Amino acid sequence: MRAGQDGALRRRREVAERQWAHWVPDASVESDVAQPQPRAEVAQSWLRSRAVVDPATDCAPAVGDVASSWASSPLRGPVGELSDQLHSITHDAGFVAAVTDEAGTILWSDGGQVMRRRAERVGFTPGGRWDEDHMGTNALSLSLHTGRPSSVFSAEHLVEALHGWVCYCAPIRAADGRQLGVLDLSTTWDRSHPLAMSTVLSLAAAVEAKLLATTDAESGVRLHCLGAAELSRAGRPVRLRRRQLEILTLLALEPEGFTPERLHLAVYGDRATGSSTLKADVSHLRRATGGEISNRVYRLTTPVRCDAADLLAALAAGDAATAVRLYRGPLLPGSQTPGIVEWREYLEVGMRTAVLARPDAALALEYGAKALGDIAVHEHALRLLPPADARRAVAVARLHTALRD
Repeated sequence: MRAGQDGALRRRREVAERQWAHWVPDASVESDVAQPQPRAEVAQSWLRSRAVVDPATDCAPAVGDVASSWASSPLRGPVGELSDQLHSITHDAGFVAAVTDEAGTILWSDGGQVMRRRAERVGFTPGGRWDEDHMGTNALSLSLHTGRPSSVFSAEHLVEALHGWVCYCAPIRAADGRQLGVLDLSTTWDRSHPLAMSTVLSLAAAVEAKLLATTDAESGVRLHCLGAAELSRAGRPVRLRRRQLEILTLLALEPEGFTPERLHLAVYGDRATGSSTLKADVSHLRRATGGEISNRVYRLTTPVRCDAADLLAALAAGDAATAVRLYRGPLLPGSQTPGIVEWREYLEVGMRTAVLARPDAALALEYGAKALGDIAVHEHALRLLPPADARRAVAVARLHTALRD
């Protein structure tokens, strides 16, 4: 680490210690303009957990042996498949990794010998309970509470024994959106680095992708059309021409269906194309999906699980966090089909509006990683991030690149 980075981290830690000393020991809820103010999500967590957790706690309480819980967990298989990658990160980069269940109990952990010993001293091991009610403010408990990625640095932890740590955490969700647990990478505060959060997000996304593949293998037809185009049936890929994927995407996004004339316009626009071409493509789709498209009005008689439709539902519900998690890129990138272009623009405007309307720096950063050319989103993240927040480096770099392109 360069001397400048080391100095910045030390100053950041000093600020966090002053914030903690002012807010936590006496459980003060009054603000003092002369004192540095903690991040809002940290302060709120301190206030929630201070009533039930002693900041002098030196070790997380344990539930005992969790081997059977881990053996039956849906996360065990995907995490096992990523074990080599996780092992490399923990042993080569000096981290300890952990996966919890939905209640915040650690089911699995890995780390090098030095970091494992440190983790054992504070109960950061299988069986340890790391929800807010048992260990106060930490990255795992914040992700469990908010359903969003979280990082907690040094004295942002409620428990003083954790002030030597920095933790990065992301939730892991099942295909139906249920939060199954969280994935955490932790190390000593002096190894803090903004890229660690990107690593956690990538690993959590990889776990979710493997969960989704397992779910797809067990349940019917699945259409991926955000950032890529792929149809699977009973877990096996189905080869379709691009035009057929476009038609299926339109049907998935508009469950009320299309008249033949309206679908023809959405697919071909003003081009002179015979109706027999559309009928042939729909007929092929019926075979690919098991005959689940009606005749007189083209409509999916059995819903196809579609990532873009799930995203649309999240936007309609005002659930920006779920929408950002689901968004993996533009709708069928490269397609110039009129109906797809219209839906692509609709979803991108909806995403941007939802993110810019939320005073949530973590959400803006998460979406910014998927919309690298969106200047407004990177500027929004920078407005929300405190001057001393190390994540500003990522937002500044993204903004610089977007402005240059």
